[in-house]
Amino acid sequence: MKLSIPFSLALMVAVSSAHKFTVKKVKHSDPLQRRSPVYSPSDLQINVDAATTSNSTFDLSSIHDLIYLANVTVGGVVYSVQLDTGSSDLFIKGDTYPIPNTNETTLTYNLTYAIGWASGHIAYAPVEFVGIPVPSQAFLDADKVNNPAFGYGAQGIAGLGFTRLSSIDLEVNSTSSSTGRSLLYNLFAANPAEQNFIAFALQRSSDPQDDVEGSFAIGELEPAYAAVAGNEHISTWPINSPYRWNVLLDAVIVNDTITVPTTKVVGAPSNKAVVLMDSGSSYTYAPKEICDAIYGGVAGAAFDSSLGYWRVPCSAEIDMALQIGGQVFPIHPLDVNPSTAVDPTLCIGSFVPQSFNIGTDFDWLIGDNFLRSVYSVYDFGDFDSTGQMGNPYMKLLSVIDADQASVDFHDQRGGTPRTNITYSGLNGISVAPSFSISTDISNSLELIGKFIPAMLGIVALNALILIVCCTVWLINFIRKRRLRPVARTPRARMSPMPPVDVRLSRAPSHDSSNSGMVPMPMNPRNTYVAGSPNSPHTYEPVSMAFTEDTFVPPSPAFHGFGKGVQSGDRPKSVA
Repeated sequence: MKLSIPFSLALMVAVSSAHKFTVKKVKHSDPLQRRSPVYSPSDLQINVDAATTSNSTFDLSSIHDLIYLANVTVGGVVYSVQLDTGSSDLFIKGDTYPIPNTNETTLTYNLTYAIGWASGHIAYAPVEFVGIPVPSQAFLDADKVNNPAFGYGAQGIAGLGFTRLSSIDLEVNSTSSSTGRSLLYNLFAANPAEQNFIAFALQRSSDPQDDVEGSFAIGELEPAYAAVAGNEHISTWPINSPYRWNVLLDAVIVNDTITVPTTKVVGAPSNKAVVLMDSGSSYTYAPKEICDAIYGGVAGAAFDSSLGYWRVPCSAEIDMALQIGGQVFPIHPLDVNPSTAVDPTLCIGSFVPQSFNIGTDFDWLIGDNFLRSVYSVYDFGDFDSTGQMGNPYMKLLSVIDADQASVDFHDQRGGTPRTNITYSGLNGISVAPSFSISTDISNSLELIGKFIPAMLGIVALNALILIVCCTVWLINFIRKRRLRPVARTPRARMSPMPPVDVRLSRAPSHDSSNSGMVPMPMNPRNTYVAGSPNSPHTYEPVSMAFTEDTFVPPSPAFHGFGKGVQSGDRPKSVA
């Protein structure tokens, strides 16, 4: 199912259809608030001591601070809710309390968020979202709310996180009931044939008065961004049964400088940061040293300690990208230092210095200033034959052409656009403005690095074995060559020899044409033995096979050359 979501700086519903909602801008006057999160082990959400700053010159009406709303039907009544991947609960603040057509329980709860809270009774009602009905959905029917999203026309928050993070489910489980599962869990369970993912395209507008349309989908991809299907999975952290949409950040790239993050999360790789992908946050909250690396080198930029933000000249184009899962994703420069209505020459840094307490399960909170530059898919895993979901993961597709983004930036801020912008990350991975890298090698390299010593040892052992085997073979080859028979040709004998007449006898002849030579019978053996009868004999060649241990050098066949051959003499053996 797909839902198109129009966005603006501050939003309220004007007209709606089954799958598309049109919104327009409204004003919001609450002062800008600083985050001061404290880890809450009871519900694993983020509690906030939201202290306002009366001396601030910025407020939410003067900052391009987008939130994203969609319609949900609860008990037959349509409510506009903020979509939030950083939480998992649904709460509604209706015009009346309790809201109509709901089944209230005696369970009460106080949901706390990064900024704001909501309290009320846990209730059940039929819910329909993106055209998918859920007969009985647990939610918080709020009677008291303190949340800046309501200044934009929101009437609640729809958490799109994991059921494990749901405070309502935890509270309902305490009554030995399993009916408190999150809205997305029930939507997926109602449509087991659908793929269990959601997808966001969060758009921007150069004109604050414009209505901006993006898309939110369940189980299908926006056709314009279908290429995301070919990108590599980005595993959550932890990989199995995560609480949030946390992933590992490899590096921060600012111009030509690469900054490798660190982590305080127990068990996470020390050279990466655990980051929460939170569509309910307008900005990104990161460690101070990261924000200093982004804005510290910008001429005219300064950190405002009273506000907790960097003030940055609006004319300064900051080209940066994040490397996640081995893939490089550029960020639109308009989102790195958004403008304000107070001073058109002085913008603020959307990367806000913030340290989360040790024990929190993430180091950064990445908000819409990054998510607007990617098409993001949050996959919960498919159901197996037992009804259990597989491991979740994310996929991201860059939707930013860095050169065109520079043109957009200078069209609004003035100056000359940059060209041929390319981002190079760790391990030689780089991305040009219009190219999205789909090869995820970061996790593989990390895993290989852990086993490099063992791998080198195995390679060395194999090399040693190969050298020993070659040496043994060479020695055996040389020894066998020495023992091999060698054929020798003895002196005074040639083999093989053609059968020819070897003796001639002279007979008297009166024919002058005849030489007087006649052939002698072919029986050399018998002629060597005195008194032997002349009997027929077939030719028997003498074997020339000699071995080294039996061979004796031949001696001349006859001794006393020149003395002639006497009857009974025989040649010496040459064998």
